Amino acid sequence: MAYNIAIGGDHAGYTYKKLLTAYLNEAGHQVKDFGPGSEESVDYPDHVHPLAKAVVKKDADFGILICGSGNGVAMTANKYKQIRAALCWKTELAKLAREHNDANVLCIPARFVSEKEAEEMVKVFLDTAFEGGRHQNRVNKIADC
Repeated sequence: MAYNIAIGGDHAGYTYKKLLTAYLNEAGHQVKDFGPGSEESVDYPDHVHPLAKAVVKKDADFGILICGSGNGVAMTANKYKQIRAALCWKTELAKLAREHNDANVLCIPARFVSEKEAEEMVKVFLDTAFEGGRHQNRVNKIADC
């Protein structure tokens, strides 16, 4: 299945963002790049907020965010009630984030995973469906505060 994917991050994730954009395009997905446009230092919230808004508005089916640790982009994206951004560093985590948490944004720590691992996580994340059931009840409780 082809998706509309929003991708972004910060300067530490720039190289992976380019690599993953090429991978996603080759796989038949539509990709919207929310920056940055180079490895020059940027403030990740400037790129995360527009990406998260696109996912919330359903202009994108999923988001992919990449920064050095993955933490800053995940924290920022998760400020939005409808966003469930998952920081993943293994394919198993990306799979569980979709299956159990209905994650709609994958956050990748570029300084801690290889390019191959990042690509594999994206593939698994996009290929995995949410299981629903008992997990839906839990997901429903996330934004209740």
